[in-house]
Amino acid sequence: MQRLTGSLLCTITIVLISGCSLFAADVDITAYGAVGNGTTLNTGAIQKAIDACYKSGGGKVAVPSGVFLTGTIALNDNITLQLKKGAVLLGSTDINDYRNLDPFVEGLGISVGWALVVAVDKKNISIEGEGIIDGQGAKLKAQQILTDTRAESQRWGRRPFLLRVVRCHNVSVKGVTLNYSAAWTSHYFQCKEVNIQKVKIVSRGVAHNDGMDIDGCQDVIIKNCDVVSGDDALCFKTTSSKMACRNIVISGLRLKSGQGAIKIGTESMAPFENIRISKCYIYDTTNGGIKLLSVDGANIRNIEIGEITMVEVKTPILIRLGARLSVFRKDQDTQQPIGTIENVTIKNIKAKAADTAQLMPPSGILITGIPGHNIKGLTLKNIELNLAGGGTEENARQVVPEAIDKYPEVKTFGPLVPAYGVWARHVEGLKLDNIKFTLGHNDLRPAFICEDGKNIELNSCIIPETTGAKAVIRLENVAGAHISNTVVAGSADAFVRIEGNASSRVQLLKNKIPRIQKKVELSADLKAGTAILD
Repeated sequence: MQRLTGSLLCTITIVLISGCSLFAADVDITAYGAVGNGTTLNTGAIQKAIDACYKSGGGKVAVPSGVFLTGTIALNDNITLQLKKGAVLLGSTDINDYRNLDPFVEGLGISVGWALVVAVDKKNISIEGEGIIDGQGAKLKAQQILTDTRAESQRWGRRPFLLRVVRCHNVSVKGVTLNYSAAWTSHYFQCKEVNIQKVKIVSRGVAHNDGMDIDGCQDVIIKNCDVVSGDDALCFKTTSSKMACRNIVISGLRLKSGQGAIKIGTESMAPFENIRISKCYIYDTTNGGIKLLSVDGANIRNIEIGEITMVEVKTPILIRLGARLSVFRKDQDTQQPIGTIENVTIKNIKAKAADTAQLMPPSGILITGIPGHNIKGLTLKNIELNLAGGGTEENARQVVPEAIDKYPEVKTFGPLVPAYGVWARHVEGLKLDNIKFTLGHNDLRPAFICEDGKNIELNSCIIPETTGAKAVIRLENVAGAHISNTVVAGSADAFVRIEGNASSRVQLLKNKIPRIQKKVELSADLKAGTAILD
């Protein structure tokens, strides 16, 4: 074979490096007939621009300044939807202008999947710029209910998400604003290599206004976003058992939510692994700051959440391992066995809890597995909780329902829990290190209760001044506990009360409890050797 000349080799190299970009052609949607007057329906024109750009090899589809009314538009490979400053993609209020390219059933059993901007089985897609995508959610709902007579709990699923990205590779969403979805705002399903940065979401006014739903995605980065949502703000899901949420890094988010700010679950069939969340600010959130929920078979493991500030948040932390065991794509999936929660660390948290909460009087942290399935290896470290207090002696003996197969929500465990600080049940290897509580009012409930636990550690905690409580800490059927270096400012009948004939090996070391006369109180069914004192 004749040797290639230098100039020919150079030409081939340039072509190989450039790839399809040599044939790419950026387009403007107005060149295909789109009109930005806010009333002309531009679905067909925008889709023609996207299709033409794709056929030419890919590139940017520009949306210029103006208000462009549209129904469903579908992105394709190598397409960047560029929203210029002043550009608005405005969702139609006619529900028939939307398509469902990937139907599925969400956690409440409702068929969903319609969307305004959608990409399914694509690669190298981007949405960027200073413009806005607005779903007109409240107006669309008002139009829908004129003809859809079903109950709201059923008909909401027919309303479109604002953005759906399904089984796509190399996804970038940067700089844009996503406003007022008619359902979930953005849903990323089984995608790989996702980069979301400086996105602003304001989505309130109708039910189910989730902000970001990361569903079975891998290699995800989310940074410096601002989310105000009527429902969960940042929510990880696995609505399929076939692909885990894995290798995810989140930082620098501001989150305000009508439900949970940071949530893993509820839809939870496949694992959630190797997730790091840090440097987030959560405020005015009405149903949980941090919520980890495996109820459909997921293994939640190797999770680290830290450097989080919460202000006016109802119930700062909920961790739940349950057995609802739902299936969301019944034609593609099968029911999973009960999952696990293990090797989770939540640290460096400062939370001012709201004075009113789902459970009254309020509590700070709720942790519960189910009988025979413990939450394992959970560490809570360097946490400050400012709580309302107000619990009574009767509240301290409240029995909390197991609710094994129920939807996992804070209210599921109502009407209240018997500890004001941390209540934990069905746990193994729980570590509480440097936890500080402050109270607005006296509370007669224990600061910490553990029911059915193994190998519990509580170290260097600071308990505020209270008077009249029966115990500061109560252990019920706990086999192995080490309580050390904890400071109690107030008075109580006992520092630690131990109950249940399964309790054993409770060790107390170097605790400072100057106003408490009795270090340990044992229930009648326990022997004196249960506790080892310093």
